[in-house]
Amino acid sequence: MALRTPLPPPLRKGLTTFSGSLFINNKTSDCGVTQIYNPGQEVLSSLPLQMMLYFNVFYFPFWCLSEGFMLELKYHLLPTHYQVLLVGAYLTIVLTEGLRLYLGYIGNLQEKVPELAGFLLISFMIELPILLFLLSDEDTIRLPLEIATHLILFLFLTCEITAAFFALKGMTKQLAMRFYLKQFEEGPERPGKPPASMSGCQWGEVSWGSLLPIYPELAHDQ
Repeated sequence: MALRTPLPPPLRKGLTTFSGSLFINNKTSDCGVTQIYNPGQEVLSSLPLQMMLYFNVFYFPFWCLSEGFMLELKYHLLPTHYQVLLVGAYLTIVLTEGLRLYLGYIGNLQEKVPELAGFLLISFMIELPILLFLLSDEDTIRLPLEIATHLILFLFLTCEITAAFFALKGMTKQLAMRFYLKQFEEGPERPGKPPASMSGCQWGEVSWGSLLPIYPELAHDQ
């Protein structure tokens, strides 16, 4: 049974556009019809990413308990501004980690580009900077258990970001290839002239907006 995505259609469309602009070159040989390729036969879900997400789900409750305990021990020893910063950092990770892992599961298992892009952005732009702050700032009174738990979560994050990047790159290229093959199978409108929808693809130019109909829910919004 397919999992329901928590992302609204406008956000999914924006993440799809972002992924296309990041991984699809303006000039590419993918549009060449001489390449025989069936993208529907290739599974692009990343096994290493799925394994790390699986273990991360079980590790995160332990991180929450240990970090909450350490924060309570040193809270009264911290300056007021560090009390606010650490509580805010703790709550931010707790609130975003569940959504991040869920998007990672959906994006990887169901090969959905918007969800995997959202997972990658949350990991790289929200949780990774917070963990670097907690590990590098000596004024936060870093305790040994706290350092160990942060390092393990940081290792999970870096490995997941790397695996998700390559998985998203492969999914995005496969999405573009499906579009090219679909246009090629439809055939030209008349001999010697490509169809109007491929007019910008003569030299491999990619219009990412034209790839959105691959997702029925995105095509319906248009």
